[in-house]
Amino acid sequence: MIERDLMPQALIDNVGNENKDFLVKAARSQPLRNSLGVLLFGTFWLAFTSIFVVAFFGPLFSGNEVHFTSNDMPVVAGPNNLKPLILPGLVIGLFVLVGLVMFGFGLYLMQKKGGYYVGTPTRLINYYRGTIRSVDWEQFSGDITVSGTETKGNITLGMRTGKMVSSKNGPERYVPDTLYISGIPDVYEVERICRKRIKENDPTPPVA
Repeated sequence: MIERDLMPQALIDNVGNENKDFLVKAARSQPLRNSLGVLLFGTFWLAFTSIFVVAFFGPLFSGNEVHFTSNDMPVVAGPNNLKPLILPGLVIGLFVLVGLVMFGFGLYLMQKKGGYYVGTPTRLINYYRGTIRSVDWEQFSGDITVSGTETKGNITLGMRTGKMVSSKNGPERYVPDTLYISGIPDVYEVERICRKRIKENDPTPPVA
């Protein structure tokens, strides 16, 4: 954990006189596996669409014609007749753009920092580049996942809010929102405090 003197002034002002359970600086905004998943998906998507790019446009770079069918009619395109390739080019270009966006977003997630996290008896505060987010402990469900090591670990906090996600081969399912505290030291101690505060602030009445 880090010292109070290293906190940004805006965060110090926001915390005020509240007792601080912990103060950590997250190395990333999300666990590394999340950003790697997006990055690998973008890479796979680009590799898949490159097959169509080579098939349609490869011969043109060699000065040859491209033969394909459109509406069951044979079509021939070449360096001097590119008009038939406009529509296929737009469709393939859209798929390539999706892959580039996914790949770039994966790189962005890998490099994005998580900012400061402060735990108090009533809330969890996140400060990142001048923006402060405060979440009351009662908003968390108590579903906590810890990964990594004691010196550099990740905490995933499940929340009571969420959304319904449709499934292709089944009914809709409820997916809770999550909050990540990634790449922090003393991860097990921070997790213990989070669990304690969530339980203390649980709004649901105990079952007799």
